[in-house]
Amino acid sequence: MAQLCRLHDPRASLRQLVDPLVGGAGLLDGIGCDLVGLLDTAGDFADRAGEFIGGRGRRADVLGCGLGCARRLARKPGGGPRRLGELFGDALEFTGRVEHLVEDAADAGLEFVDEAAQFGFASVCVNPGWVKKAADFLRGTGIPVCTVIGFPLGATLPDVKAYEARRAIFNGAREVDMVINIGALKSGDDCLVEDDIRAVVDAAHENHILCKVIIETALLSDDEKVRACLAAKNAGADFVKTSTGFSKGGATANDVALMRRTVGSALGVKASGGVKGIDDARAMFEAGATRIGASVGVKIAQEASGMKPTITAGTY
Repeated sequence: MAQLCRLHDPRASLRQLVDPLVGGAGLLDGIGCDLVGLLDTAGDFADRAGEFIGGRGRRADVLGCGLGCARRLARKPGGGPRRLGELFGDALEFTGRVEHLVEDAADAGLEFVDEAAQFGFASVCVNPGWVKKAADFLRGTGIPVCTVIGFPLGATLPDVKAYEARRAIFNGAREVDMVINIGALKSGDDCLVEDDIRAVVDAAHENHILCKVIIETALLSDDEKVRACLAAKNAGADFVKTSTGFSKGGATANDVALMRRTVGSALGVKASGGVKGIDDARAMFEAGATRIGASVGVKIAQEASGMKPTITAGTY
């Protein structure tokens, strides 16, 4: 099968993707100049990914790399994500919004690199000790490394969390997910909660890095969930996130909807913990989630693409 990302003409690349999937002779020409113009700007991604594939001796199929390329196009201002979604359907909608959790990068070896490049995940999330290795493995794919801060209890001091974030960023993290001080929230000390979040947000934003705030919904009342989301919003965070996946419960559609109502359109909402497949993911997106975090990212991507899943269960 042709290697999409080796091609230097992304419009021709996506035409290769479209034609066998939808029998779309002429479809690409008719979906609007906004997308066609964006296709003309995607050569740099195609070049970088082609160098990565060539350098590692790995192959990436047309579907996987095409979706990754299209996902990046959709992120650009004026990129027409609605039209891209109509063109590629669930596969694009899901894979570009899934953060792929790699629970043990040592056991995973280089397999997660192939998975990330093939399915075009939003990020690959690893524990802090594996950030440098993961960043080295993923260099050239365009897939960012995400890691966790103050994980999983959130009970460390703000300056310690800030240092942990800066060290992870130095090692190659491009997104950080920090756990709030849950005890302070439940004690009513919202100022400490907000200051704690701001310490990590500042460390992230000074390096132009996304910061997501884990509020651990399973441990909170609805009022506490709202207060936690407002603290994250006031502190300048980019996302609020439901769960660590290590507490007594994970994401629910009701919690996601509540978080979305609280932060409005100003922040992203990430649903993590207990997402076991495409049906769960779809429910979270419909409730207002922007991202999904799951150890079954490959299963979700395969189901979205109409493939038979090779993974049946995950722990996160």
